[in-house]
Formats: sequence, structure tokens, C-alpha cells
Amino acid sequence: MGMAGRITRQSIDTVLEAIDLKSVVEEHVSLRTAGIGSYKGLCPFHDERTPSFHVTPAKGFYHCFGCQESGDAIKFVMEIQHTSFTETIEILAARANISLEYEEGSAPEGPTLATRQRMLQAHQIADEFYQHALQSPAGIEGRTFLEKKGFDKQDAEHFGVGYAPHGWGNLLSHLQQRGFSLEELTETGLFSEGRRGLYDRFRNRLMWPIKDMTGNTIGYGARQLADDDNGPKYLNTPETSLYKKSQVLYGLDLAKKEVAKQRQLVVVEGYTDVMAAHLAGITTAVATCGTAFGEGHVRIARRLITDDGSGGEIIFTFDGDEAGQKAAMRAFEFDNQIVAKTFVAVAPEGQDPNDLRQQYGDDAVRQLISSREPLFEFAIKTRLKEYNLDSVEGRTGALHYAAPIVNEIRDPLMRDGYIRELAGWLGMDVDSVHRAVQRAPKASDTRQHQDRRSSQHDAPVQPTQNYRPDLRDPVARMEKEALEVILQRPESLSQEQWKALFSSQFKVPVYNAIQAAILAAARNAQDTSNWVQHVTAEVPQALYSFVTELAVAPLPASTEEEVLRYSRDIMNRLLEMQITEQKADLIGKLQRWDSASDPEGFQSIQQRLVELENQRRFLRPID
Repeated sequence: MGMAGRITRQSIDTVLEAIDLKSVVEEHVSLRTAGIGSYKGLCPFHDERTPSFHVTPAKGFYHCFGCQESGDAIKFVMEIQHTSFTETIEILAARANISLEYEEGSAPEGPTLATRQRMLQAHQIADEFYQHALQSPAGIEGRTFLEKKGFDKQDAEHFGVGYAPHGWGNLLSHLQQRGFSLEELTETGLFSEGRRGLYDRFRNRLMWPIKDMTGNTIGYGARQLADDDNGPKYLNTPETSLYKKSQVLYGLDLAKKEVAKQRQLVVVEGYTDVMAAHLAGITTAVATCGTAFGEGHVRIARRLITDDGSGGEIIFTFDGDEAGQKAAMRAFEFDNQIVAKTFVAVAPEGQDPNDLRQQYGDDAVRQLISSREPLFEFAIKTRLKEYNLDSVEGRTGALHYAAPIVNEIRDPLMRDGYIRELAGWLGMDVDSVHRAVQRAPKASDTRQHQDRRSSQHDAPVQPTQNYRPDLRDPVARMEKEALEVILQRPESLSQEQWKALFSSQFKVPVYNAIQAAILAAARNAQDTSNWVQHVTAEVPQALYSFVTELAVAPLPASTEEEVLRYSRDIMNRLLEMQITEQKADLIGKLQRWDSASDPEGFQSIQQRLVELENQRRFLRPID
């Protein structure tokens, strides 16, 4: 699609007049009145505790007295969304429902890479396509899944849930018919690229649209429906220019008004939990998308709840099992950046909000959130259960564990409070606990050591540390490169690549053991957040540093695009090798088969050969 020329000056002025700067800013920052015609909030461009970011809508300007950033609506959008000037005008025009005029012939005609606008359009069409498919006869599995989870048609519509049908090119041809070029489609992350070109990334999966704050779909979370569908339970859109998982929260487009109003953010684990919470009246619920709640999310949360120390709360819901507790501990690690009070809510039997709602109704979900306890308390009490507090050794051990954590609390009043609490929990006198806390190193220094300890498992004996595969062997080298990609970029794998990974056996023993851990992690994890930790939890201690080494090995690529291409090629080479082996096995089987006595068996082997050949041709162009 050729770009029209430059946007006329008149069009730009029309857009600027029509745009209400306050409403543009409020999509990212909660604003409070600061005198007549002026508003203030926490600056999105630097970290601050007290609001010094001022907006004067009548004049159309913002200014931050902290970092001196200032500008109008156009500059604000450009800075926040990293868009070009033209793209920004297009975004704002679409928002104000203004059609733009372009100067004729002022810019070269010719294909441009997908503009943000085009990518958003592609997602909007994909939304309609998936939602339509969910209600079509083909979507029966998806509808059944939702019903089993307690959601009806109306709920699905409210959250825009859809279904990606079976087949390689359904969405692809649909978008091509709507005039999208292959270059544009490649950039959307909706497609995987085999060696024969693009094909639908999501097939036979339930689709949750992930939206930005303004309600534009920018990516998807996709859950597998078939139990025999090997591969990860959830597949997400890979990182694209639109979709940055570390800066996106699922459900925030629906929650942001209430989050700002109630100054509360509830973080649940999965997409169905967000649905359950909202339907139960907890309209401040969001979930991370295939990544842990990290720095980027903290920033968004703080700006929305105007976290200036005067209140506001972030509540994490975790299930009660080991993984949930580990997640709580991780949240606790950067709790220091959050001034808002941080809480944890865990159901008595460890159910997630969706299970609770199904078993006990909406009330139970609301009760779960109101039963929250301070994250701090939860983190310490959870660990104290591991010590026998009736013995002196047990109490001393527990104090050694807890002291560095308490020492990390910045607020001295709060720290003293917790010292008293801790003394109570341990049955020790306040003074000795106080001394232990003062002498303790900071928790962050001892944490590395602790992580190592918690990942020990009684696993079958594996090759020991000094066993190094010979990388001159092409199979070993290929398996090593594939593992680096899988550990570092799990989201870049396509569904076929996962499938093949599940149905294959790595040859090199140490790599085979790591592959087994990867498959266990992919089956058990909700998504790929803290992916490497999930994998290390599944390997024996002897292989721990093997995995971390693969996880940090530099990939031979400098741009995001090259990384994706490199990952794809490595995985495809590996799969091709495996397909070739499977075919050789089958051909041997056919030659030994007595086709007269069992013609059906004979045919099914032949059919499997055809399938494998198709799979292989998908990976490689016809030579």
C-alpha cells in the first residue's frame, strides 16, 4: 500500500484543536486538580514520588517540574508510544474522528513498513475474525471450554474472546483479501514464518485480545484447546513494535478508570481470572501477559494509582502452591519501588479467582480480595513454616532467614513495627531480634544463594557438571543452539516448533535432560514468565549452571528481527532433521509390512508419511 504524501498543515491544526490533552494524558497518568484549569500527576517520563507533572488543557501543554519535559498532545503521544510525527497525527485524528488531508505528491509513493495505524487495523480485523469463528460451528470446542469455566456468550463478547480455527492460512488469506501486504503482516506477530512463507501463528486456540490503555488490540494470549496438542498451554504474540509484554497488562483497558478511582490494582494470574474477577465486581483486576510483574508494570501501576505515598494498594493473588509462593517472593523483591501498600490474597485451598467463582460464586471472589494480607507478612510467614520454632536451633535459623528481609524495609517506622511482629512470631525478645536485623546483610545480597538452594530436586542421576558435549559434532551443536533459543526466546517459537519439540528426543544426554525440563516447564507453567526459573526448577542441581549458561549465551543477532529469524531457522533445521529420521523409520516399517493382511494399517503409515512430508515442506521451500 503506497503512503500518501505529507499531512497538510491545516489538517494538523484541526487535529490539535480537536484533541483534549487531558483525556490523552489520562490514559497513562491519573490526574488530580491543581488549581483552576490545571491538573497534576506522577510524571511518566521519570520516576518520582511526588506529582510534579502538570497539564493545562486550555493551553494544550504539559510540563514536568521534575525532569523539565514539556510539550503538546502530539509530543506526548510520540514520547509515550515511540511513534513518528505522522503516525502520531494519524492516531490522534482517528481518536477525534477527523479524516486527514495529504499534500499530493509531496512524499515518494512506495511501500512503507507497516505503520502503527496499519498494524492496529490488522488486529482489529483479526479480532472480528476470531470472535466470528468462536460463534461459528467450528468454534464449538472454544465455546465448550468457556462454558466449563463458567462464562457465557455475553461474557465472551465483553472481553472480546475469540477462537483461532484449525488450518494454516485462514487469517492470512482473510487479511490479504483486505489489502494487507506480506511485509505488513510479517510485522504483526500474528503469523509464523516457515521457509515457505507466512502461516497463521495461532490455530485451534482460544484467543484473548490484549489491548493497550486506549482499547486497541495489540496482541493475543492464546490457550490450547486439544489435550493432544503438544506444546505450551499458552502461546503469546511475540514482541512487536506494538506489543511489549513488559509494559502491557491484560484487562487494563477495562480496569483503568476504576484503578484510578479506587487507587487499587489487583493482579491475578491468568486471563480467565481477570474475567472472573471483573464479573464478580472486582473491576480493578489485571494480569501480566506471559511475563512476571516487573519494572514496567510497576511504573504503569504507580502512575494510575497516583502512588505518592498517601495510599493506594496493589494486591497480588497467587495460588497457594510452591510456584505461587515463589511468585510472591519475587513480587516482594521489588516491593521497595512501590510506595503503595502491597498485599497478597490467597484462597484457603489455593484456588484461583476463576475456580472460586465457579465453586462458590461471586461473593467468594470479593472475599478473597478483602482477606488480603501484607505481602511482607505473607513472605516471611510462608518461610517460617519451614522451621521448627519449638527448638532453639529452629528459632535461630528462622531469625537468620527473616532478619535480612526486615532489614531491607526502608521506612524506619514500618521496620520497627515488623521487628516487633517478628519477635512475636518467633517467641523471642524484641531486643535480640532488633540486633539481628541491624547486623543482617540486605536480603538482595543473600537472595542469589537462596534461589540456588530452592531449585534442588531429587531427580534421577544425570551426567555431572564436568561432562561437556563435543560441539564439533553437528548434532550436539545444533541441539545446543536450539536450547539457547528456547531458553532465551520461548515466545519466538511457533506452535509446530513446540509440537516437534515435544515429539522428539535430543541425542546428547545432557541436552536431553534439559529438553525434558523444558517440556515439564511448558506443561506446568501458565505462560513463559520467569521461564528460565521454571526450567531450572525442573533440572537436577548438577545441571543448574548448564542451563544458566545456555540462557545467557549471546545469540548471533543484533536486532529483534534478526533474533526472530535466527531462532526460526535453528528450530526449523532441528525439526527437519527429526522429520527426516521419523520418515526413515516409517519407510522401513512399510517395507516390512504385510499389506495384504492389514491394508488399513498400511494406508495409515502411508498417510503419516504424507503428513510428515507436508510438515517438512512447510519448513523448507521446494528445492
